[in-house]
Amino acid sequence: GAWRARDPGHVPAPAVDDAAASGLIAEALRRGPGWLEPAEASALLALHGIPQPRSAVVADVAGAEAVAAGWQVPVALKAIAPGLVHRTDAGAVATGLAGPDAVRRAAEAMELRLREAGKGLQGFLVQEMAATGVEVLVGVTVDPTFGPIVAVAAGGAATELLGDAAVRLTPLTDRDAHAMVRELRTFPLLDGFRGAERCDVAALEDVLLRLSAMVEAHEEIVEIEVNPLIVSPSGAVAVDVRARIATALPATPQPSLRASRPRA
Repeated sequence: GAWRARDPGHVPAPAVDDAAASGLIAEALRRGPGWLEPAEASALLALHGIPQPRSAVVADVAGAEAVAAGWQVPVALKAIAPGLVHRTDAGAVATGLAGPDAVRRAAEAMELRLREAGKGLQGFLVQEMAATGVEVLVGVTVDPTFGPIVAVAAGGAATELLGDAAVRLTPLTDRDAHAMVRELRTFPLLDGFRGAERCDVAALEDVLLRLSAMVEAHEEIVEIEVNPLIVSPSGAVAVDVRARIATALPATPQPSLRASRPRA
């Protein structure tokens, strides 16, 4: 009774480019269902107003080196290869690379590791390093019975180890997003633990609401995960994203709920 009597809040309507997102998904589905290319997944977030670091996709080691030389800021380097979803486990991520020489060495080492693992390198993603903050995982998966489920969890490489998560069904309301974040056992890390500066928790809640709006508008998205989302005092930035799409199934006809009338 208390749960039903509570104020459920409202479902915001964030400013997004649904038409462009629909076009991107339709074009990707021409290849068939599966994981989006890194640039496509990043574009999907951008079309829904989710902040990301400056990034560039390049074809080879020389391209990665050239980007680092032009930006002249510390960067992260991530290899792109078919079927490569968990880059950290494959040794296909390097962070805090300062200068083109460091990027070249890291890229060459990744290329060698992938070749030895039997994976063909497609290129590299070069990203400007995000501000230091708390790593959070946010994402959506589609349950066959309940539909899209939004999750927020302690992020980074220790996500599975910590098992600290909160979930809700879509569409999320503003109160859902507010409550989810505060259900995490690790929420104090976002809220000024031991004198640290408080993170922009409102920015994290906004990302959750935008993900909810995304999957509500595009039922072809069957899985999306941002890990990590770096939450700092200056905002929330999606550092790594993967998204899987499939052809939307037709709606299942629902049985009539009208009571049958007795025959005369």
